Amino acid sequence: MYRKEVNERSPLRIFEKSTHGGLGRGNLGVVISRAGVGKTAFLVDVALDDAMRKRKVLHMTVNNTVEAVRNFYDKMFVELAKSTHLEHPDEVRLMVEQNRHIHSYKDVSFSVDRMVGVARFLRDHADFKVDAVLVDNFPFASSGEEEMRAVKQLAEEMDCEVWLSALSHRDTKKNELGYPDPVEQFDPFIAVKIYLDPTDDYIRLRLLKDHDSKEVDEMGVDLDPTTLLLKSHQTA
Repeated sequence: MYRKEVNERSPLRIFEKSTHGGLGRGNLGVVISRAGVGKTAFLVDVALDDAMRKRKVLHMTVNNTVEAVRNFYDKMFVELAKSTHLEHPDEVRLMVEQNRHIHSYKDVSFSVDRMVGVARFLRDHADFKVDAVLVDNFPFASSGEEEMRAVKQLAEEMDCEVWLSALSHRDTKKNELGYPDPVEQFDPFIAVKIYLDPTDDYIRLRLLKDHDSKEVDEMGVDLDPTTLLLKSHQTA
């Protein structure tokens, strides 16, 4: 299968149909789960899909090193290439690397100001205008409206999508749909929210918020806990 076919058949196209076209430029999305369930995998799935469409991706990690994140990408790319019988995988891997920038805050304190500064530096000095910004383990617990407003403004300034991951705990308050929602207080800034709901055999993506829709639909997408790739319900 050629690269464009892989993109066209990606479960993310199902996600886009379920969310009125996907997250969309200028918008902020959040993926929520307990520790170790698959937040990083979801972000990397999104990033691989974007990079394979020649979209520029900035992946920021708060707790991991650049090398650890790069290894995560490499393992998931191998699984993707194998499962789709991808033609010319080495060329596609190079394309992904050229369209992706990884930035680590493992040894430096993360702040939204620094996040914005990195995105602007890449745009202004590295000819790398981002189409998507992904922040793994965004510090929601220590953030307030000012920080969330700045993230939303970054999405609008860069005309890009911004995805953040949020950690839920066993005692996290549940929303009206019955799922943990540790970022409910920031809803005015968030366009799309997804909860990763683990079962014995797969991790189902539950849509908690879909832009301004009063009702949310089933997404029809799961995360395979073995390959860490997204797949439709039909093949789960």
